[in-house]
Amino acid sequence: MLIALGPKPDDLLSDAVVRGGAELADLADAQALVWDGEDATSFPAELPESIRWVQLNSAGVEHWFDAGVIQRHPEVVWTSAAGAFSATVAEHAFMLLLAGVRALPEHLAATTWRQREFFGRVGTLRGARVAIVGAGGIGRAMIPMLAAVGATVIAVNRSGRPVPGAAETIPADRVDEVFGRVDHVVVAAPATNETRHLVGARQLAELGPRSWVINVARGSLVDTDALVTALRDNMIGGAGLDVTDPEPLPDGHPLWTLPNAIITPHDSNPPSVRHSAFAEHVAENVQRFVAGEELVARIDASVGY
Repeated sequence: MLIALGPKPDDLLSDAVVRGGAELADLADAQALVWDGEDATSFPAELPESIRWVQLNSAGVEHWFDAGVIQRHPEVVWTSAAGAFSATVAEHAFMLLLAGVRALPEHLAATTWRQREFFGRVGTLRGARVAIVGAGGIGRAMIPMLAAVGATVIAVNRSGRPVPGAAETIPADRVDEVFGRVDHVVVAAPATNETRHLVGARQLAELGPRSWVINVARGSLVDTDALVTALRDNMIGGAGLDVTDPEPLPDGHPLWTLPNAIITPHDSNPPSVRHSAFAEHVAENVQRFVAGEELVARIDASVGY
């Protein structure tokens, strides 16, 4: 089996292809293409007829649909990197949630001893109910972390099929039922037209004054204006955001100065681990491709991810 690399082939990806049981080749001769570029506009306008599979290097693929790349080649099997980075993103989401519940931002900002002020603000995840909306790879990786501190999880996924470790799994078309039943919400769903502003004013109003909303998916899933209002009015406890809308978050935006907002600059999947994790994902999918098996993280063009 011949596989091409582009646009920036390196030894790590080359080794992954060989470990998977394939040989490296030029695009014109290959049956598959592993694409490690992030700019959809640089993808080849045409693919050789021999190409049967394309592996992309991002977990979120909305920009590939926006650019029309996937739709141009309906005869090709496309896979994303969904799942490759789950462990590190789940770790980041857990950090944001725990930091918020334990009032870490306020502790870090303090310049004097404020113990009595914090008595009513410092909480615990022990006994908490946490909804993971979009309980795919990130959610499955996060559930053991939450279980370790005594929290229970209500998982929301597209199918409603039970997620291992979750106390309950609810299909996505019933997601609005969840907000009034949980203490905290972690957003990890793909960005599609259907999931835009999945968390808006109505959903935020269902949460409690000590609830935290964590978003490690895409900024568009949370209505930013509604979130700012909820944070300013202390309708919820706070928000931990690794992604924002707009992104990058502009200087001077209210989210930067709200004391109950934690902002990280979309670095839950840091470069120090990203490329090696992608290479392992490539090795597994190459092995499956060579063996004629179902590929991991196959993109469904009908739903946009």
